[in-house]
Amino acid sequence: MKARIYKSTGSWYSVKSEAGTVYQARMKGVVKLDNITSTNPIAVGDWVTYEMEDEQRGTVMITEILDRNNYVARQSPHNKRQKHIIASNIDQSILLVTLKAPKTSQGFIDRFLISCELYHIPAIIVFNKADIYGPKEMKVYEQMKQMYTQVGYQVHLISIEQKQSLDALQALLQNKITLLSGHSGVGKSSFINYLFPELDINTQEVSDWSGKGLHTTTFAQMYDLPKGGAVIDTPGMRELALVNIEKEELAQYFPEMLSIMNDCQFNNCQHINEPGCAVKAAVEKGTISEARFYSYIDLWHTMQEPMY
Repeated sequence: MKARIYKSTGSWYSVKSEAGTVYQARMKGVVKLDNITSTNPIAVGDWVTYEMEDEQRGTVMITEILDRNNYVARQSPHNKRQKHIIASNIDQSILLVTLKAPKTSQGFIDRFLISCELYHIPAIIVFNKADIYGPKEMKVYEQMKQMYTQVGYQVHLISIEQKQSLDALQALLQNKITLLSGHSGVGKSSFINYLFPELDINTQEVSDWSGKGLHTTTFAQMYDLPKGGAVIDTPGMRELALVNIEKEELAQYFPEMLSIMNDCQFNNCQHINEPGCAVKAAVEKGTISEARFYSYIDLWHTMQEPMY
């Protein structure tokens, strides 16, 4: 029998069968975990097979983890030599960001987009807290919107607090499995409460002393939308280190670079200081954003050799 992982709390999982029945599940000892390099062998969104353990208590045993179509992962915060799978088998991702209270860096945005590009997952960038933005923040928003839409990403401006532009965003979720990610404090739990008011998920204000968000979601969890599709809510992330990407391949995950890198003089051009670089020429002409290029340079210099 087949089911999907809806919540992971460590050794126990909430699964929903194809018939719509929810069970509490744990992994059978004989499940193959060969070549597993993640701290969580089972992730929300995974399809698994199961067998009944205790029908009265509603518990089942997971017997097999089925192949994933895709997944988004980060470096494990507990072990730099392992990755942590955020969610799997998703149709699109929404990165919720803010320009103040707290401020999301462009580096964080670009690292998330790279993680999505790795498995060809469409990414949507949503700027929340429009109600507290002044002229300075709105100017930054317009610049970032232009930069990312030129690359091909959807960019939206909303205010969850004022329920501004939420209907249009909600329409994008229908009949799709959507991963919802972002820093702590950007409004993920508030958005889940808007979509599912019956859940009444706890939300917290941004920490005054640090300007950073406070964690309110402890475990990733998937929620079914009433008109089809589902949203996977994830714990807020302070940092997002890249995994499964080699330093020499980084430019391939910047779509604007990928489209012209074959025009570089050298096949192994890293677009740093090589002569005849088509990417650097495009930056000088203004067809590639300087901010995106410098973001690539920063990431390239900080990337370590792969350990996965």
